[in-house]
Amino acid sequence: MGYVCLSDCLADLESHGHLRRVDEEIDPHLELAAIQRRLFRAGAPAVLFTRVRGTPFPMLANLFGTRERLRFIFRDGIRAVEGLFKAKADPALLLRRPWRAAALAPGLVHMLPRRVSGAPVLACRCALADLPRLTCWPKDGGPFMTLPLVYTENPRQTGMMASNLGMYRVQMTGNDYAADEVGLHYQIHRGIGVHHSVALGMGNALPVHIFVGGPPSLTVAAVMPLPEGISELCFAGLLGGRRTALAGARHSSLPVLAEADFCVSGHLLPRLKPEGPFGDHLGYYSLQHDFPVLKVEAVHHRRGAVWPFTVVGRPPQEDSVIGDFIHEITVPLVPQAFAGVREVHAVDVAGVHPLLLALGSERYTPYEAARQPRELLTAAMHLLGVTQTALAKYVLLAACEDAPELSVRDVPAFLRHMLERVDFSRDLHFLTRSSSDTLDYTGCGLHEGSKLIWASAGEKKRNLAAEIMAAPNLPEGFAGLRVVMPGVLAVRGPTHALPRNAQDSALTALARMFASWSRRESFPLVVVADDPDFCADNLENFLWVTFTRSDPATDSYGADGRFQAKHWLCNAPLILDARRKSFHAPPLEEDPAVTRGVEALAAPGGALHGYY
Repeated sequence: MGYVCLSDCLADLESHGHLRRVDEEIDPHLELAAIQRRLFRAGAPAVLFTRVRGTPFPMLANLFGTRERLRFIFRDGIRAVEGLFKAKADPALLLRRPWRAAALAPGLVHMLPRRVSGAPVLACRCALADLPRLTCWPKDGGPFMTLPLVYTENPRQTGMMASNLGMYRVQMTGNDYAADEVGLHYQIHRGIGVHHSVALGMGNALPVHIFVGGPPSLTVAAVMPLPEGISELCFAGLLGGRRTALAGARHSSLPVLAEADFCVSGHLLPRLKPEGPFGDHLGYYSLQHDFPVLKVEAVHHRRGAVWPFTVVGRPPQEDSVIGDFIHEITVPLVPQAFAGVREVHAVDVAGVHPLLLALGSERYTPYEAARQPRELLTAAMHLLGVTQTALAKYVLLAACEDAPELSVRDVPAFLRHMLERVDFSRDLHFLTRSSSDTLDYTGCGLHEGSKLIWASAGEKKRNLAAEIMAAPNLPEGFAGLRVVMPGVLAVRGPTHALPRNAQDSALTALARMFASWSRRESFPLVVVADDPDFCADNLENFLWVTFTRSDPATDSYGADGRFQAKHWLCNAPLILDARRKSFHAPPLEEDPAVTRGVEALAAPGGALHGYY
């Protein structure tokens, strides 16, 4: 059976060597986050910090820091999840092997939340100021909850089956918040938005519970890309191997997660206040913007409560492990969720949403002499229409018929396959002024940017080169041409100083130069960067720089670029402007003094020697 509560999980981890304790006092302002980043990089165990400055509560780091630990934590429920997803993807499987239906039955029972009369989470009360206050990056607007479980229900259809359990960051102090207020930042395309919209339409404040801690399956459920109408509480019970316990609360119309460690209760007010900045998972700060405010009316916690936290930043981080875990268990559902799609990969090191790779079928016109994108375009529209894939900025699709062995998880091989086959007069399709990831500052404005569907199919068209050989004569202001990988070049461009939504005449001149270069077909992709050496140093740098610093519509140029019936096309090479723009958010950097301190803690004799 799964864990009843977080304390059960920690006891189990500690008995198996997956948890260590640190009893030296640690500062939650920058120091604790810097330690967590190092624990993750080192593949360290989970760590319980028993003395945290400014709070009576211990804080838990790196709980989901390794794939092995995730598998260990969910060993009681993972088979049930995998079995159910395989059956959902192929219902005929149960007809062919009916004994599997019996094996699924216990897991299905665990999906049904249960009502309990007592709630350990309501055992004690405290002030909002007593809670741990984690500040992760130097320019953060204040301390944040980084693993909050935000529970709401549809005001017109109350009850668990109309609920949403999501993970939306919570700013605890700073800016203009009163002592009994917190900022609730929920991004575009999130379930809580539907509930909040209904409440505002009724002229009411939306009741909200923010839980922290509890069975670890709740955390994974809160970030699962479940279809609207599917309860996260049901999935948490399935994954955790134990039914989710709900209890009534006198202070709220909403039920509480009985076995959570903390519960912050209140109402979303019908007004906004500035929230942020916050060092986010793209590797940059999300800047200060107006977001909803939660009026806090009660703070409860269980006896012996533990405050789990995570730290995000340029990937990979701990949330990358959770993302890979979710991808692994949802693989069987991809063809069912997206017709004509075999495999998808939201590339973590590129910030997840900026770059989505997909393998699909190309079966619409088998009678044509040469295969070209037809069905792939339908699949791309589907990917951009539902679930979290709708936030993708660059969507690259290949036809599985062209290379049956190709996998989207092998990013270099996938990119090479695309570059060998791309026809830039046909394969690029832009969606302008579309909805975009709230955290992405490359587009037209907050929540708004462009998308690029790049779908290529058919026979190989060119051979890619790994050496420049006859280098082109670059225009003034450009230098430092580097090979990133076969077929891809990086070049330094002049410092960007233009306003948002403006194309750069210097890049147009660069495209004209490449149009006459004899080797241009050997390098069909050119990236303009501030530091081409950094960009070309490794694949992770290239992906991060290219796709987090460019907007498809504004930053795409190409040899002989032109419009034909409103369709933009070009010849090779395609040029992407991945310079840092004047309106971009700043990248994340640690405080040097804090860095020295946490490195000293890991030195011989330090409290964290041997941890990282």
